Amino acid sequence: MSIVGPILFAAMMIVPAMMTQMGDTEEKIIAVADSSHLFINAIPETEYLRFVYLPDADINKYKDDFYDSPYYAVLFISHVIVGSPNAAILYSDKSPGLGVQMHISNAIEKKLEREKLKAYSIDEHVLNAIKTDITIRSVKLSKDGGEAEVNFTLRAIVGYLSGFLIYFTIFFAGAQVMRGVIEEKTNRIVEIIISSVKPFQLMMGKIIGVGLVSLTQFAIWGALTVALYSFVGPMLMPDVAEMSNQVEAQSFIEAGSTLQVQQPISDEVNSEIAKLFASMSNVNFAVIILSFLFFFFGGYFLYGALFAAIGSAVDAETDTQQFMLPVTIPLILAMFVMIHAVQNPESQMAVWFSIIPLTSPIVMMARIPFGVPWEQVFLSASVLIATFILFTWLAGKVYRTGILMYGKKTSWKEMWKWIRYKN
Repeated sequence: MSIVGPILFAAMMIVPAMMTQMGDTEEKIIAVADSSHLFINAIPETEYLRFVYLPDADINKYKDDFYDSPYYAVLFISHVIVGSPNAAILYSDKSPGLGVQMHISNAIEKKLEREKLKAYSIDEHVLNAIKTDITIRSVKLSKDGGEAEVNFTLRAIVGYLSGFLIYFTIFFAGAQVMRGVIEEKTNRIVEIIISSVKPFQLMMGKIIGVGLVSLTQFAIWGALTVALYSFVGPMLMPDVAEMSNQVEAQSFIEAGSTLQVQQPISDEVNSEIAKLFASMSNVNFAVIILSFLFFFFGGYFLYGALFAAIGSAVDAETDTQQFMLPVTIPLILAMFVMIHAVQNPESQMAVWFSIIPLTSPIVMMARIPFGVPWEQVFLSASVLIATFILFTWLAGKVYRTGILMYGKKTSWKEMWKWIRYKN
C-alpha cells in the first residue's frame, strides 16, 4: 500500500480531470424557438453542438412533436428575456449536461450585454479596453541586498502539505508505537526481550524503527510524485512549459509606456498555473527538505516517547483514552495554528507556536517556505532538541517500570511515582 496508495490517490484526481477533458462527443442538434427575435444565429456552434432556428415560437407545437423530431432538445427564449433571467427554457427528454447549459447561457448573456450597451450608446470595444487586471508581485528583500520573488500561493501549499504530513505521521506512527508496546506487553513477549536489552534501549529501538519506516514511505511517495508529475503532467497540461516562458513578458508593461489601451486577453486559469510553475525556481527546496527531515524526526521522537510511555502504562488499548487527551491536544492546536500561519506567517501567534516544542514541528514547517529568520529556526530547533531529550528521559523511566506492570489501573499520580524512582 506504500506504493499503490499514492498511485490510487493520484488517480482519483487525474482520471476525473482526463475524463473532463474528453467531454461528450455525441453530436446534439438543438432547436431554438426565439419569440424575442434577438438570438437568431447568436449562439455559436461547437464541434458537437448544432443549433437550428425554428420559423416561429409556438413552443407547445414543438413540445407535442418532440419525440418525432431529430432534435436533442428545444430551447425556448421568451420575449421578456431582457427583464427576466429565467425566461429561457431548455426542453428535452434527457438531462442536458452542465456544459451544454453553460454554453447556451453564456451566449445569451453576451448577446444581451451587447444589446444593452447599444441601448446606452456605449461602444463594446471601449468597455473591453477599460477592463484591467492587476496582479501584485511580491518581492522579498534580504539584508545583503538580494531580491527573491515570492509566490504566496505556492509557498502556502508547500507549507501546508509539509505541516500536515508531519502531523499525520506523528499521530499515526506514534499510535503504532503505542499499539506495538501494548501488544508486546499483553503477549508477555517483553519479558523475554528485556532479558537481553535494557527497557530504554527497547523503547528507543521501537521508536526509531517505526520512524525509519515512515521515512521510507515518504521517500516512496516523493519518488512516485516526481514520476507522476514528469509523465502525467505534460499530458494534462501540455502548454505549461510554453506558458511559463511567457509569464515574465506578460507581467511587465513595456518601458516608456504609462498606460496600455487594452491588455492582452488570456486564459486566467492557464496564466495562474504558468506563474505557479515559473515561481518554483525561487523556492529553496533543499532547505525545505532538510528542515522537514529535522522537524519530522524531532517532533516524532518527542511524541513517540510519550506514546511509548502511555503504551507501557496500560494493559489494553481501551485504557489509553485518559492519557491520550493531553498528548493529542497540542497536535490538534498546532493544526489550527498552522492554518493561520500559512495565511500570516509573520504574526506573533505563528512565531511563538513555531518555537514552543509541542507545536513547533508542525507550525515551523508551515512558515519555512515563506522564509524564517535563522535565529528563530535555531531557537526552535534548540528548544525542540532539549525538550525531546527531557521527554525521552521521563518516558524511559515510565517505560522501565510500566512495561512489567500487569492487572493494575494506572493513574497520573502513579506515573509520577515511577518518574521519581531512583535507578
